[in-house]
Amino acid sequence: MTNDRTRPDLDDATVEGLGKLSEALETVDQARGFLYAFHQLTGKADRLLQEAVDLLGDAGHTELAGDLDRDLVGRNVIADRWTFQIVEDFDDNYWATFRAFDARARDELSGGDRHVFEARMKQRERTQGHPAHEAGPALSD
Repeated sequence: MTNDRTRPDLDDATVEGLGKLSEALETVDQARGFLYAFHQLTGKADRLLQEAVDLLGDAGHTELAGDLDRDLVGRNVIADRWTFQIVEDFDDNYWATFRAFDARARDELSGGDRHVFEARMKQRERTQGHPAHEAGPALSD
């Protein structure tokens, strides 16, 4: 890593490519967050469904409650999987691989420096000498 996050030693195409790769990973991170939200919301729905089954059963609607309990409570959300299995598969087989390639690209092309594209953008867009537009902080060695 360097103290100059703009990495003047790197060509523009490399920096732009690293920036796009980083942006793609950030998008995958957002998708992962939605996947975790899906996991949590589906679990909450199942708990609420269980409460509904109990209430309907207590109200004497035993056939409907029994059918709901048998056919919907604890049901796989996709074939052969609950949501935690989807999350684990995503993390292990896609997200981890994506992160590893992002780290590899940074290690091979920018000495591990992150957000070089953004550092250059900040340098271009900041107002020199204006409060709250400082370039820092510098990375430590």
